[in-house]
Amino acid sequence: MTEKANEQNATIMLPDGKTIELPVMHGTVGPSAIDVRPLSNHGLFTFDEGFRSTASCASAITYIDGDEGVLLHRGYPIEQLAEKSNFIEVCYLLLHGDLPDKESYDSFEHQIRHHTMVHEQLIQFFNGFPRNAHPMAVMCGVVGALSAFYHDSLDVRNSEDRDIAALRLIAKMPTLAAMCYKYSIGHPFVYPLNRLGYADNFLHMMFSVPCANEEPNPIMARAMDRIFILHADHEQNASTSTVRMAGSSGANPFACIASGIAALWGPAHGGANEAVLKMLMTIGDPRNIDKFIAKAKDKEDPFRLMGFGHRIYKNYDPRAQVMRRTCHEVLKETHHLDDPLFEIAMRLEDIALKDEYFISKKLYPNVDFYSGIILRAIGIPTNMFTVIFALARTVGWIAHWREMISNPQMSISRPRQIYTGETVRDYTPIRKRKEQAK
Repeated sequence: MTEKANEQNATIMLPDGKTIELPVMHGTVGPSAIDVRPLSNHGLFTFDEGFRSTASCASAITYIDGDEGVLLHRGYPIEQLAEKSNFIEVCYLLLHGDLPDKESYDSFEHQIRHHTMVHEQLIQFFNGFPRNAHPMAVMCGVVGALSAFYHDSLDVRNSEDRDIAALRLIAKMPTLAAMCYKYSIGHPFVYPLNRLGYADNFLHMMFSVPCANEEPNPIMARAMDRIFILHADHEQNASTSTVRMAGSSGANPFACIASGIAALWGPAHGGANEAVLKMLMTIGDPRNIDKFIAKAKDKEDPFRLMGFGHRIYKNYDPRAQVMRRTCHEVLKETHHLDDPLFEIAMRLEDIALKDEYFISKKLYPNVDFYSGIILRAIGIPTNMFTVIFALARTVGWIAHWREMISNPQMSISRPRQIYTGETVRDYTPIRKRKEQAK
């Protein structure tokens, strides 16, 4: 926060007629916030269900301006990072606050590259899950179990332990994600290769088999790297807030990230790109598009077009512009342009960018619309979409966890509530309760 943090005050009147001055806090950019902490001294607190008007923390990692369509990581526009950077460099930026120089980048990349293996005993952990278990269910379990195998880096107050845990999580998530997929289809696990880059290695572990160890397609690898960058962090969303809340208790980082994965699994959070594919399958044929567009415009019809508009962005999602170009590159490379599903997607995109109904309501195609199409074209099944989201978002979760733990004023999160239940009641013996009910 800036030095102007306490130059202004907001005055509120209490129920007893007294007034109280509350400090107004200012960030470097964006809306100001009223510091309501002094209310507890007067036996009051605020009510904000869903925390839509409440800042739960002060953070220097990510800034979003939904009205203007702006997303900044440590001050850098997401469009520049997605076009000019790579995921490993973005990881360094989110964790350390600045882009690395050549020496720092090489050292960081080397450490990530050489932490990709997982403990061999962890492989046996997978055998406890049914083959048809959802990959996100398996991810919740195996990521939480990492603390049993890497308990030498669990002292959250030790900065070196925090650094080691961060490196391990970023490095091992692609390995674990690919293992979840391989286990679900009955294929042998594929070990990472130190000669490959981050995205290339993930595709290698996903699609290679012992009898056909093919090199990842560079266009597919670049597309995957961009998906990782565009999903790396998104401010105080549900999963990031969950990681922070779990971390505020002093829980180890592996458990905290597992809690973030659990929150991300909710269909209202991490399942949007999967919902896009289901919508395209529901439409089924390009000839049905006009009918479904009419259904989407009908207020009385429950049908909704998925992948258009965004809860935060009231302008064009800045990530979607990059994903759109990447989507067309991938479809051209994979010769999927004639696929009916992709034809539906491209027709819907064209309508949304030209139709006055969509333009007036700012229902632009968002990042989930394109990422789901790209992932399907690469060959990734829909039940792995949220796993890949978790893989990418891990660095954002860790960055927020580290920022919170490093704050000397950190305290355990403890939201309040407005109690709406019964007041004090006397205990009634069970034999008399039926009579009392009468």
